[in-house]
Amino acid sequence: MRGEGPGFAPVRVLPAGPHALLVELADGEHAEAFHAELLRRRERGELPAVREIVPAARTVLLDGIIDGVHDGTGERTPGERTPRERASGARERFARDLASWRVEPPRREGREPVEIPVVYDGPDLDEVAALWGVPAGEVAALHSRTAFRVAFCGFAPGFGYLTGLPERLHVPRRTTPRIRVPAGAVALAGPYTGVYPRPSPGGWQIVGRMPDPGALWDPAREPAALLVPGTPVRFVAVGARDGGALALPAPRAGDVPAGGSRVGDSPAGDSPAGSPPAGDSQVGA
Repeated sequence: MRGEGPGFAPVRVLPAGPHALLVELADGEHAEAFHAELLRRRERGELPAVREIVPAARTVLLDGIIDGVHDGTGERTPGERTPRERASGARERFARDLASWRVEPPRREGREPVEIPVVYDGPDLDEVAALWGVPAGEVAALHSRTAFRVAFCGFAPGFGYLTGLPERLHVPRRTTPRIRVPAGAVALAGPYTGVYPRPSPGGWQIVGRMPDPGALWDPAREPAALLVPGTPVRFVAVGARDGGALALPAPRAGDVPAGGSRVGDSPAGDSPAGSPPAGDSQVGA
């Protein structure tokens, strides 16, 4: 189902499984705006029952769409629809509604950024500098002066895909991914910057490291993820000796969308089951 209204690009709404819809947007900015609009409408009680709202690079997944609850008796009165029929009807109505929305550009709230200390000594620093056409020592200055924002989450709990680098500073993934990238690695690929919350394979260009990556994902904290969609982020260049001295502000409880992070496209370059459709394929590294 496609829709187009004044002020925004066409929207494509697709069924996904028995209780979900996948909304395909024109680009990352539109996806961010659409996600924010969904959250606003949910807070105002203007959405049907939706269990999860999960943003990605150019899509938003809405899962657990239901229409009423069965009485649990196991019996049906004449003409009564089954739970599956009710869910299907709710989803179809909601899809038509979504396709007609007019979504304004995302509003940038004046929130203080989460500061991430970085020691800029990554193994791909020289290669990135060459791609940027600057001395290696300038990479830290260019990267840390950029205002980043978490576009969406995925790959692993606590991994945020951060946007903000101008197009001239976008870099390709490594030709050969590494078998193991250490936790805390700060890496670049395409328009994104990410910080690996735990050791894993990966193919992004590593320019530095966060001395204490444990803050990225803490199950004992509410919310567990430090970086959630919409969070402003600033990287702070530090030396190897004082890299762990900076304190990280705790995220706000209201910042976590229903369902938390999406496990999808992998910075290792794979396409695991559950990955977004082709429109989001560029996020895998």
